[in-house]
Amino acid sequence: MATRTQKDEMIAELIGDIKGTNVLYLADASSMDAEATSNLRRACNTSGIRMRVVKNTLLRKAMERIEDKDYSALFPTLTGQTAIMMAEKGNAPAKMIQDFRKKGTKPALKSAWIDEAVFIGDDQVAVLANLKGKEELIGDIIALLQSPIKNVIGGLQGSGGQKIAGLLKTLEERAQA
Repeated sequence: MATRTQKDEMIAELIGDIKGTNVLYLADASSMDAEATSNLRRACNTSGIRMRVVKNTLLRKAMERIEDKDYSALFPTLTGQTAIMMAEKGNAPAKMIQDFRKKGTKPALKSAWIDEAVFIGDDQVAVLANLKGKEELIGDIIALLQSPIKNVIGGLQGSGGQKIAGLLKTLEERAQA
């Protein structure tokens, strides 16, 4: 049995871990044997995911003490054994869970908190696995913005630079007038 001091230390450590991420998954890894749990930990490490099994009461207390984020929607899912997974990319734990479950039914997703969006239930794994990360979204936006610019430049260059020269000459004449 942990002493009050040990529990406070665990809560403080959880607070530090949770504050350091915007991607938090809560999974049910109960009924997994030692070998499966060990394999899950290895899969997490390989995927850049930090995982630890936590006591629900300590996790809830840690979440309640974080002032700038509201985790209360996750509280109803804090039942049974809980494995907490933290990652840099929002879809990484979901993809890892999908791959891992090709061999079984666990771990089951209880809930996820990604950049303040809350996902509840194991049926959300497929949705979460298909989420695009910030980098991917920025890349898509840049590609969309570049497309019209490329079309304009392509159209202007189409006549061997004649249009650009004519356009520059017209602008110069207007500036002098």
